[in-house]
Amino acid sequence: MSRPALEVADIFRGHGPAWRQANAGHVSLEQLKVMSAIESCRTAALGGHILRCEDCSHTLIAYNSCRNRHCPKCQGAAAKEWLAEREAELLPVPYFHVVFTVPAEIAAIAYQNKAVIYDILFKASAETMLTITTDPKHLGARIGLTSVLHTWGSALVHHPHIHMIVPGGGLSLDGKSWVSCRPRYLLPVKVLSRLFRRLVLTKLLAAHEAGRLNFFSDHAALTDRKAFTAYLAPMRRIEWCVYSKPPFGGPKAVLAYLSRYTHRVAISNRRLIAFDEKGVTFKYKDYRAAGRARYKVMTLATGEFIRRGHASCSMRLPRKPRRMMQKALSPTNRRRSRTHVRVAAAA
Repeated sequence: MSRPALEVADIFRGHGPAWRQANAGHVSLEQLKVMSAIESCRTAALGGHILRCEDCSHTLIAYNSCRNRHCPKCQGAAAKEWLAEREAELLPVPYFHVVFTVPAEIAAIAYQNKAVIYDILFKASAETMLTITTDPKHLGARIGLTSVLHTWGSALVHHPHIHMIVPGGGLSLDGKSWVSCRPRYLLPVKVLSRLFRRLVLTKLLAAHEAGRLNFFSDHAALTDRKAFTAYLAPMRRIEWCVYSKPPFGGPKAVLAYLSRYTHRVAISNRRLIAFDEKGVTFKYKDYRAAGRARYKVMTLATGEFIRRGHASCSMRLPRKPRRMMQKALSPTNRRRSRTHVRVAAAA
């Protein structure tokens, strides 16, 4: 695969020193290390090795990679490895893609409380699926699921949401048979949406009561219990966005799609178009549009691009967040399910 003409590393090397100076005191040591790793990746700064053909003496210098989890050039191998490991875990059944999204007001406070609220999103979405699927009025089965946290949108704005891959069925409640869902229909999204809304709001209030939430700047007043309750009140009266897509084109397609989220940085090098005096121009998808109109181009001032767009800047997750949750049906004990929770530092 050919190397992209423009990389995030080029932007960091060209504008990084000025950006760091302008933001001195507001950039953590961990963030500075991330930027340094990306700038040095596959350059002489990290050393390398020499490859030489014994027949023609052609020589090639290969520089070492940084292996930083936020580096756009160091995620491909990890994604392929994860993909191979997951292939053995899929069942020969249709799969559904379910997405749980929160209103902008919740995303705003999540920005200041990433570890706590991201964990709430995982727990509330999983509890929603498990509660509704075990209800005999809907599926009446114990399902498995894989959840992946995604914290940014294609336009590089903070947009936390949960992507979930769910099989089209599960073990019966007595553990004796397989229960399939209806063709191309898993669960009613309105039922999922309302339970998810209730669970998230309940858990947010509990976290506030326990003193686990912090608020700054425009949201500083939310430290007060009554102010926080009033802030959440309008969220109870609106519909939250939860949707379920029809089955993918088979298990391999499911895994390939999910792997793009488990090992993904804010923006890949191949989305970059230009870096000049106007700023950074890149491609993005506007999911509110349909068809080819969805594919658009945006230009941001270079400083704003760095601030928005890379995990080393404002989009960076906590050092050890929960990135993925898996709940799989145990083949060795049908009466109980086995929960696997993988904790990985996400980009």
